[in-house]
Amino acid sequence: MTTTPTLYKIVPEALWQEARQTGVFRGAGIDIKDGFIHFSTADQVKQTAALYFAGQTGLLVVAVDGGGFGDKLVFEASRGGALFPHLYAELPLSSVLWEASLPLDDAGLHIFPELAA
Repeated sequence: MTTTPTLYKIVPEALWQEARQTGVFRGAGIDIKDGFIHFSTADQVKQTAALYFAGQTGLLVVAVDGGGFGDKLVFEASRGGALFPHLYAELPLSSVLWEASLPLDDAGLHIFPELAA
């Protein structure tokens, strides 16, 4: 892969607030347990929300520039054999492009902002 896409992380706002204060995101519980920070691509993040965050409020979607992680960013087979980006390092907030709330619509599905591939 020659260009790294924008990566997306769904994270509880309370946990992200901690990262804002320290300048580094060390991961959510599942990230710490698995030893890497789970990310999704633009094509994957809505399904990730539906599968793992269904009906949850107080969430953010964070867009990250994946270009500066070198060999610490690995695309590995996961759900259905699709390659998912995994970061084997802490996430410096200097790599964050933007963050946005993920409100729920009337059907209980998350409303995403426009995502860049």
